[in-house]
Amino acid sequence: MTELIAAIEKFVYGLLSEELHANYVYHNLAHTQRVVEKTKELAENLEIVKVDADNLEIAAWFHDVGYTKGSEDHEENSVIIAKKFLKTKNFSENRITAICDLILATKMNYLPQNKLEAIIKDADSSHLASKNFFNYTSLLRREWELILEKKYTNSEWIDLNLSFLTHKHRYYSDFALKNWSKDKEKNLAKLLKNQKKLRKENKKFKQKKVALDLKKNKSIVPERGVETMFRVALRNHITLSDIADTKANILLSVNAIIVSLALSNLLPKLDNPSNSHLLIPTIIFVAFTVVSIILSIIATRPNVTEGKFTKEDVSNRKVNLLFFGNFHQMKLEDFEWGISEMMTDRDYLYGSLTKDLYFLGLVLNRKYKILRLTYTVFMIGIIVSVIAFGISFKFKGA
Repeated sequence: MTELIAAIEKFVYGLLSEELHANYVYHNLAHTQRVVEKTKELAENLEIVKVDADNLEIAAWFHDVGYTKGSEDHEENSVIIAKKFLKTKNFSENRITAICDLILATKMNYLPQNKLEAIIKDADSSHLASKNFFNYTSLLRREWELILEKKYTNSEWIDLNLSFLTHKHRYYSDFALKNWSKDKEKNLAKLLKNQKKLRKENKKFKQKKVALDLKKNKSIVPERGVETMFRVALRNHITLSDIADTKANILLSVNAIIVSLALSNLLPKLDNPSNSHLLIPTIIFVAFTVVSIILSIIATRPNVTEGKFTKEDVSNRKVNLLFFGNFHQMKLEDFEWGISEMMTDRDYLYGSLTKDLYFLGLVLNRKYKILRLTYTVFMIGIIVSVIAFGISFKFKGA
């Protein structure tokens, strides 16, 4: 280390130790020392000539001394302090200008114009590729709170850092691009992981908050939107149930007519030996028709439950009072008491509506499955019967 660099280091050390406000927990002497070390590392690996390397080191020492005058325009204040000191050391005007230009290159949105500016710019943001990245950003967050009165939630701070790393920052020198980019990407990946984890925690917190709010407001009448949702859903289920019953009734009527016609017109003719070839097709035809009738009846046959419940069942929310099958055998006063209990408990009310919707869905599922099977049997029966009658007439003709 030359005597000049040693004198500069001593001057900056004293200035930042004595005049920098204690609230600058990030832009302090430790940060300046890190930038100096990274500047020297880049200059050595990029084989910068001695004069330029010294200028870079001097600029690194002075680049943040302007914070002693405040955070606003600190680069310009750093230039003023550097000029004043360097003139006492008989620096030429050209060299002072070169060093000051390097200090100004550390401005946040400045784009480096040459190799030296790229080096000091990269050194100033070397912490982005550091293993202690999260410690450094925590110090910067605290400094902004103390100095600028900018307060961020954890989520906002992570989003701010992600935006900076992905859209506003890049390394410019070849050495930094090659050796620091990978570590920067690792820190970026950790930020994304923390963001995902934090969002998951916030979601759980909101869900718990909603659950607590619901418990505190059990007696509040359900919102109109929720009421509309249940009303529309239940009406749709009932409409679908009516459609299923109508389809089953159509099949039942059609097959009943077919059986009646078969019994009255076709079966009496089978006594004649000349019609013996029609026996098997007729049996097939009638059998499929009867099966279709049975399946249609099963699809529309109601299922009534016991229709009793106790006060304990209501207290434990084990009974759905909105379905007639659960209360049709109860006394009026018991039913009225149960309804009153349900209406004062928001969760019980929503739960009953939800269960009613769910079990209606199960009934619909059963109906439509049987109905589909009925139509399939009916269709196959018609096809097989026609084929059977066709074969029987063919063999008779033969």
